[in-house]
Amino acid sequence: MINRFPLAHTFSIVARDPFTGEMGAAVQSHWFSVGSLVTWGEAGVGVIATQSMVDPSYGPLGLDLMRAGRSAVQALAGLLAADSGRDLRQVAMVDKNNDVAVHTGLRCIQDAGHESGMGFSVQANMMASPTVWPAMADAYRNSQGNLSARLLAALEAGQAAGGDIRGMQSAALLVVAPHSTGRPWADRLVDLRVEDHANPIAELRRLIRLREAYDSMNLGDEKLGEGDVDQALHAYQKAASLAPEILELPFWHAVTLAELGRVDEASSILAEIFRQQPAWRTLLRRLPAAGLLNVSPETLDQLSS
Repeated sequence: MINRFPLAHTFSIVARDPFTGEMGAAVQSHWFSVGSLVTWGEAGVGVIATQSMVDPSYGPLGLDLMRAGRSAVQALAGLLAADSGRDLRQVAMVDKNNDVAVHTGLRCIQDAGHESGMGFSVQANMMASPTVWPAMADAYRNSQGNLSARLLAALEAGQAAGGDIRGMQSAALLVVAPHSTGRPWADRLVDLRVEDHANPIAELRRLIRLREAYDSMNLGDEKLGEGDVDQALHAYQKAASLAPEILELPFWHAVTLAELGRVDEASSILAEIFRQQPAWRTLLRRLPAAGLLNVSPETLDQLSS
């Protein structure tokens, strides 16, 4: 009798960016919350995708081995040797040194296979077509942009080639830094999951856009703290343009303008925000008491009008 493991039949990619050293993994499956099982990563160590009849322990154990100095190839070989269910597993790893290891078990449900290249591997099982993983590999090799964009391009290509034979349900994308800072929350550069959605890859693309918008907002705060007002305002404007539907982004841009004495510009932005959602006017009036808006009562009235 087979010991039942979670059935994360899926397609995924693990990769290391040769220019930045960032490492990432992305996945899509007709399985709820696939990212909680399949994608694993640690800054300065590597990334892992464990799927098919997934044994989630390959994730933390593989990272432990690579952190201890084993290569991706050595780590995967050791885990497979100790696993009596290896023929049901599909696992891929990339380490900080660009070494790649991948395994597709003989009993993975067809269509199943993998393709690896310089610093990356794509793997899939229970697919509608054997063209899925070659399409993913081609898309990754030929794509442009940061690592998140290239991982997403691979997922989109896999889905366009047929994807999971059962359809779509969840997706995830993880990117970690090339070196550990000792602050795990800062070392996970992107950590996004779509747990249940009719089109999880499209939703993942939307979330990546929002993540980039908020990253730009955070950069603006950083530049403002450094006294670089022009770069801060540029970052705030970029954030608002990336996600115009998120009123929070232009709101804080306007607050910054007000504190800089550019009240007319701030008022123009705030007026449009208040038109769409009046509750932001109430929030604005609460900011001075919290020390987040240092303007005169008269200026506050002007901004709130």
